[in-house]
Amino acid sequence: WFNVKVESAIEGGLNLGRTALDIMLADVKEKGESMATSLAFQPANVHYAMLNDLREKGGIQDATLLTPQGRILSVSSSDSSSFLPELPTVTQLRQARQRIYGNIEPIEGKGLFLRVLVPVSVQDIAGETRILQLLQPVPKSLATTAEAVQDVYQEYQQLSYSRTALKQVFALTLTLVMILAIFTAVAIAFVLSRRLSAPLSVLAEGTRAIASGDYGIILPAHGKDELGVLVQSFNSMTQQLGDARKAADRNRARVEAARGYLETILAHLSSGVLALNERGELRTFNEATVHILGISLEAYVGFTPDMIIAKQAQLANFFQAIALNSQHESGQKMAAKEDVQTQVEIATAKGKQIITVRGTRLPDGGYVAVFDDATAMVQAQRDAAWGEVARRLAHEIKNPLTPIQLSAERMAHKLHDKLEPADAKILQRSTETIVNQVDALKKMVNEFSEYARSPAPHFDQLDLNMLIREVMSLYDLPKIRMQQTLSTAPCVIRGDTTMLRQVLHNLLQNAQDALADKKSALISVSTETIHNMLVLTVQDNGGGFAAEMMQHIFEPYVTSKPHGTGLGLAIVKKIIEEHKGSIKVENTGNAKDDTLGAVVTISIPLLSPVTEV
Repeated sequence: WFNVKVESAIEGGLNLGRTALDIMLADVKEKGESMATSLAFQPANVHYAMLNDLREKGGIQDATLLTPQGRILSVSSSDSSSFLPELPTVTQLRQARQRIYGNIEPIEGKGLFLRVLVPVSVQDIAGETRILQLLQPVPKSLATTAEAVQDVYQEYQQLSYSRTALKQVFALTLTLVMILAIFTAVAIAFVLSRRLSAPLSVLAEGTRAIASGDYGIILPAHGKDELGVLVQSFNSMTQQLGDARKAADRNRARVEAARGYLETILAHLSSGVLALNERGELRTFNEATVHILGISLEAYVGFTPDMIIAKQAQLANFFQAIALNSQHESGQKMAAKEDVQTQVEIATAKGKQIITVRGTRLPDGGYVAVFDDATAMVQAQRDAAWGEVARRLAHEIKNPLTPIQLSAERMAHKLHDKLEPADAKILQRSTETIVNQVDALKKMVNEFSEYARSPAPHFDQLDLNMLIREVMSLYDLPKIRMQQTLSTAPCVIRGDTTMLRQVLHNLLQNAQDALADKKSALISVSTETIHNMLVLTVQDNGGGFAAEMMQHIFEPYVTSKPHGTGLGLAIVKKIIEEHKGSIKVENTGNAKDDTLGAVVTISIPLLSPVTEV
């Protein structure tokens, strides 16, 4: 079955039979072409005689002349047992119109035949082409041999197919056996590897436990080989890591507690605190920094003082002082362990502020600055200094004023009748000037005395709205419109009626003086209660305060009046502070549309909580 030579011999016999049949078919085709040439352009009435003659000469069994549609025109046959020849199919006729058609076909009951169709050009009225069909039987011996070879070849092909299937079965069986063997080997290797790698798996689980933070795991030992030593070393390492983590947790807890303690202190510290790193960049600050400076430095963390100055120019003095102090601290001051303290002025929304800055270098190279708002303290020192000046001036100036005035009046009385009228008139005018100037000096000295003396206030319960109505009734002027907008809620406070009346007179008089040359002059007084505070507002449209005065408006001798002493607002501020209140002065409106004016806002604690609806 599986001999390659047998297969070659069978294929050779089959090819030999096919070659013999092909030679016979070629011979019939050649004879058909010769007969078609002889019949070409011959009249139809001689076709039969010529066809029969040509068939006999060529040794052909059947010759038939057909129309292209397959209709028989003439038949010549040497087989007397057959009346009609085997006609070609329509497909064969169609192919024969174009070229010579030849094929080896079996005819039922007759055996194997060679069929040849040749187109014949015939000259007739219709001019149609004729088809010449030649049928030649294959010799029985050759046909039998060819069929036998064909049968043997087919049987061999079936055997070949069986051989391929058998090979596939054998290959499949061997493949399954091989796969089973490989699977068995892998299974055995897996089992052996599990037994060999069990300690490593336990070690891997322990490693994962450590990676997840479990340092209390202890692995079982597997003998005293290298893996056992590795497991023991792992257990020792795990114990050390656990101890180190506990120590780190304790240290972190202490650090967090210290940090929380420090943050709590800084959050409730009234002083501002800024911390710079070793590169001079802002690292942190406390809440008091925001209240003192008036801005949040959250957006400037990581900035150097110069970078912050570029963004907040109004704080230039403050951050320049910090930068300068930190540079000093890194030099000789650092070695002497001395703190550098500087006092600077900054402009904020609250006005001018005086900031005291001090700081020290940190061990890591950073710098911490602590600063306070010293505005109130400096103002108190100035007030105390002005009070002392006022007391000394009042004492030194007031004593000679009365003798000067009396001497001038006596001189005028004694010499008036002894002088000529013209000289007497000059004497009278001179003495009047002396007396008037002495009175002015007395008034100024009395104001100084009042500012310096600061008598203790006598606090009583009073309704400020009633006091405002009483005082404003005295300022009913024809050229100035007085407007009151008083709170409907009771505005009861604890205060000194005399001092508060002086405050109202001073503020209204200042507003009236500011409106001396003003058309459509207006003074507005209003009160309201906000968060247990009584807020009094006095506003005018007289042009406001000069910008250069705003920083020192409450200091003595600060005035824009030609004959003013500059003590009015200083005394008002002192009285309000004695009532535990606050005072604020600002300009409002716009000079372009003639609405510029001054607003004085006073806040005094109410006697009891009042909520205005």
